[in-house]
Amino acid sequence: MGKKQREPFPAAAKTLLWIRVLNQLGSYALAFLAVLTGPELAPAALASFGIAALISRWMGAFLLDRMPPRTVLGLGLGLTGLSLLALAAARTPPHMLGAVVLVGLAFELYEPATQELIARVATGARRQQVYALLGVCLSAAGAMAGLLAAVLLPLGVRWLVITDAVTCLVAAGVALRFLPRGEERAVAPKRRWRPPAPLLRLTLASTAFAVGCLAVMMFIPLALLERGAPAWAPGLTLAGAAVLSPLALWAGGRQLARLGHGIVLGGGAVLLGLLALTMALTEQPGLTAAAYLASTAANGLLLGRWQTLVADSAPEPERPRWFAFQGSSWGVAQPVVPGLAAMFGSLAGAPGAGAFWTAALAFLVVPLTLSYS
Repeated sequence: MGKKQREPFPAAAKTLLWIRVLNQLGSYALAFLAVLTGPELAPAALASFGIAALISRWMGAFLLDRMPPRTVLGLGLGLTGLSLLALAAARTPPHMLGAVVLVGLAFELYEPATQELIARVATGARRQQVYALLGVCLSAAGAMAGLLAAVLLPLGVRWLVITDAVTCLVAAGVALRFLPRGEERAVAPKRRWRPPAPLLRLTLASTAFAVGCLAVMMFIPLALLERGAPAWAPGLTLAGAAVLSPLALWAGGRQLARLGHGIVLGGGAVLLGLLALTMALTEQPGLTAAAYLASTAANGLLLGRWQTLVADSAPEPERPRWFAFQGSSWGVAQPVVPGLAAMFGSLAGAPGAGAFWTAALAFLVVPLTLSYS
């Protein structure tokens, strides 16, 4: 018998990965949003951006009922680029706040389109591989974006925003020129849509997972410095983590490929919870860094699993809305994490330890809400 031929890597997926990498190279600008708007306007700007970004993800899902993913992707990237140019040109607080809202309303339009396009062009094990590769590519591009930001920041934050806008506009042009137009798909029924129970459980699990991930990522530099690490240690630890995640996926991804997504995500969350608990209990910076690097490697094995689980579970007509609903997990988790970390930090005696207790409890909730069928 001849060897079983592997499913070829979809050409549209390759193009999509290049588009998202190109866009990610400039995506550092919003990390400096508080610097650009100033301390007085920053709280209102960050809150407005967060709310608008959640709305834009849902807008992107509903646009997919009427447009192919290629069009929604190009539209989202193009509008993000134009709104970033408006933000760079804004000078007064009202104009800056208005531009921030415009950026937020465009910022997540292309996320459901990205997930839907991959779901259409890839199936089976190849689908999970493409979603995982997207995570790896975005992580690598994010690391390169940080280096680019270090070069451009001395010129001023507005140049970061302009560069981000240019990468968005170029990525939009590439999407509209090279992605396939797409074919007709079953349209979601015109009745009022409500998330079904499986989607609610899945989103609850992914929200808990997002809380755990963000609690660790947002507070690991502070925790290392609290525990006496030298000033260069957080940067070196984060750089090592960026390398470990894709390496772990490459080394262990095939061994886990045959296991169900629920089993892998549930088991991975338990492991992440135990590592977060280790970081919460120790006071040694070396052990804290080692546990964080181990958690990054474990998280690398989970890349692409959440998106594949949604794509495999959702009815095709409702798939964009499933992606939008589940994808809102991170937007919901982000404003929740600082408050939880502060609450547990008051009990643990330090913000870093409080964040790790938050992460440990959140990760351990994940297996309780996942389906393992």
